Amino acid sequence: MINNPDIHPSAVVSSGAELATGVKIGPFSTVGGDVIIGRDTVIGSHVIIEGHTRMGEKNRIFPFSCIGTPPQDTGYSNEDTRLIMGDNNVVREYVTINRATTKDEWETVMGNDNYLMAYAHVAHDCRLADGVVLTNGATLGGHTQIGEYAILGAFLAVQQFVRIGAHAYLGAKAGIDRDVPPFMITAGPRAKLYGINQKGMIRRGFSQETIDILKKAYSILWRKNRNLSDGIAQVRRELDLIPELEMLLDFLGESKRGILR
Repeated sequence: MINNPDIHPSAVVSSGAELATGVKIGPFSTVGGDVIIGRDTVIGSHVIIEGHTRMGEKNRIFPFSCIGTPPQDTGYSNEDTRLIMGDNNVVREYVTINRATTKDEWETVMGNDNYLMAYAHVAHDCRLADGVVLTNGATLGGHTQIGEYAILGAFLAVQQFVRIGAHAYLGAKAGIDRDVPPFMITAGPRAKLYGINQKGMIRRGFSQETIDILKKAYSILWRKNRNLSDGIAQVRRELDLIPELEMLLDFLGESKRGILR
């Protein structure tokens, strides 16, 4: 421990943990010996942080969360896998974030400025970009990838290896079994696409011209073409290939799970 962190007397903090300036550890929390916590991070009461977990600066961890616990995978044999978390993340009550298995890159990764609401679950080997919101009870299967500023509704479940594109909005109580393209809205128990996330894009400062181009692309790809490859070719012929549209088309071309329609 360094720089005299503020540790409640009832907390159990290993002598091997590295705690930076301004770190606060609340009552009855436990911090393991391979944990690194960046400056000004606040850990609430009854939190467990263990394994090789590296946490950045100014994170806020609320009570009863479990961070860096072993993956829920029957093939895991206590290997030295990791959880890496960036800065300014908010992790609310009873959230669970598992460290990785050995089946990918040995890392579960979370970026910056993410907001995980109560009871959300981030499984092993997941990768969250920046600004992601998981609302109450949202559950990510292993190896899920979430793009920046995506919002996932309450009590939805994302199947393992699925990708969620940047700026997507996923409605509540849904099952997500295929990739969700960037800038899209999904809804329904077996989720379907319902167009462009226009309100979300406006909030993020996208121009109306960009939104209109993506609307035209959506119409071509999912309303006028039964074959996605034909739709992609038509979009490339007919529309101005702005960066956001290139992002969408690249995402479609890289899909291995198939695309939600």
